[in-house]
Amino acid sequence: MKTVFLFLTILFSSSIGYAQGFLKTAGTKIVNAKGENVLLRGIGLGGWMLQEGYMLRVYREAQQHRIRARAEELIGPEKTQAFYDAWLKNHTTKADIDAMKAWGFNSVRLPMHFNLYTLPVDKEPVTGQHTWLEKGFAITDSLLAWCKANQMYLILDLHAAPGGQGNDLNISDRDGAKPSLWESEAHQQKTIALWRKLAERYKDEPWIAGYDVLNEPNWGFEDPQNDKNGLKEKGNVPLKRLMVDITKAIREVDQKHIIIIEGNGWGNNYNGMLPPWDKNMVLSFHKYWNYNNEESIAHILRFREQYQVPVWLGETGENSNVWFTEAIRLLETHNIGWAWWPLKKLGTNNPLEVIMNEGYKAVVDYWNDPKKPKPSAEQAYSGLMELANSTRFDKNIYHKDVIDAMIRQPFSRETKPFNANVVKGMALIPAVEYDLGINGEAYYDLDTANYRVSDPKKNTAGNKGRGYRNDGVDIGLDDSYFVSDIETGEWLQYTIDVAEKGTYKLQLHTSADNANGKITLLLDGKKVGNELAVPKGNWQAHDAGSITLSKGKHKLRVLAERGGFNLKELQFSK
Repeated sequence: MKTVFLFLTILFSSSIGYAQGFLKTAGTKIVNAKGENVLLRGIGLGGWMLQEGYMLRVYREAQQHRIRARAEELIGPEKTQAFYDAWLKNHTTKADIDAMKAWGFNSVRLPMHFNLYTLPVDKEPVTGQHTWLEKGFAITDSLLAWCKANQMYLILDLHAAPGGQGNDLNISDRDGAKPSLWESEAHQQKTIALWRKLAERYKDEPWIAGYDVLNEPNWGFEDPQNDKNGLKEKGNVPLKRLMVDITKAIREVDQKHIIIIEGNGWGNNYNGMLPPWDKNMVLSFHKYWNYNNEESIAHILRFREQYQVPVWLGETGENSNVWFTEAIRLLETHNIGWAWWPLKKLGTNNPLEVIMNEGYKAVVDYWNDPKKPKPSAEQAYSGLMELANSTRFDKNIYHKDVIDAMIRQPFSRETKPFNANVVKGMALIPAVEYDLGINGEAYYDLDTANYRVSDPKKNTAGNKGRGYRNDGVDIGLDDSYFVSDIETGEWLQYTIDVAEKGTYKLQLHTSADNANGKITLLLDGKKVGNELAVPKGNWQAHDAGSITLSKGKHKLRVLAERGGFNLKELQFSK
């Protein structure tokens, strides 16, 4: 009976998957086989097949091939290969995709490195031929199976093309001493052949949403000296020619899948590239560090209306939760789907954080500054392998504040407790566990996001300490996390669940460099306790007076009437 039930379950799941059919374009929309609008909400798996140095906190010689070469210098080729094998095995697994589905995402963008699918041109045993490597295809097959099991769409994205597609070297793992994609016919032919091979393999897979044929080209064709990244390019002739040739190769074997194109200048310069040359095409654009207003997406909205073609934000992120919420609210108001960047890395402004270890820290300190001590081979190997193992989902730190900012907060002003905060006789609430919600509802902070592209003066991270949470609130770390650099007018809200009514003494643990701070407490909108003058000094517990609490949930706000202090804990005692 169990066998029959399992068979029926698989059959039903398969029929659901197939019933949705292939995604396709219909005017300015992406639709499924039923003609229903599909808004793609996804995340890119940056750092998996292609390491970008900043994700590993490598800031010098940060292309993947240089990271690998320097690893070989420290631990030798065999152990370096073991590190990369462990990296590919652990970084993204079914557990990651299952979690993305549970969080509320419906799609995944796979940034591919060509060298997992085919040999580089200069390593081909026969010039002009293409040796196919099973490793990249096998990894893609596994990812597709995980996506299908979760009824999530997969977008294939060629992130590192043969030779490299831009002068921003880290993005495509380009070796600037060798001919680029644009300077070698052999590289271009291999790129075309790779897409034909991918399309041939996946032509009958409806859970593949489309082919993102070339990520962030950034190349100055007309004026390479003064416009090396192609921001001012007017013609984009070689870029369009290659994309047309890729499209032809795909259509020789696959008539069903959407083809996604990106403009020059990191995806946004479409000069000379339009109108679209295929009936099932989507325009992708990328958006980083600018304001989230109509002006910031005006160019892509104009193209959408002029050419009656869907648009998709193929890559964005690397900012604060405030920025994430603003951006998603803007995009979905205009029926624009999106793929965030990335799922995980060393750092807090993504859903999952990979943990740094001391051995690896010694490695990157040396790589970033050769004057620093060179780690031993044993120390380096141990640190690198621990890092590779730390990329596993069950080893990652989950940042629920990031997910809440992306999935719930764009459409809700409601606040939710970060943790339970049960008050029963006694309770200790870390200051960093203020409520989940938008700025102005769960907390109020004056410096909330990085808008440096729109205004170079607004080049800040939101959270100055870049730790624990990704809101605008500044968070520091000594023996534990604390809210730092609190400015005048800023406040934090804590939902408390009183299990035992009564009168409670409240103490706040603060520190300050100057004796100017002043705190007011508000319970459910009304002032309570004592106004607290924050003295200069290291961490001290200060009596904020007595508060009478009835049973149930209450909202307590800690308001900085005058700023200039830090806050570590709120302590209730009956």
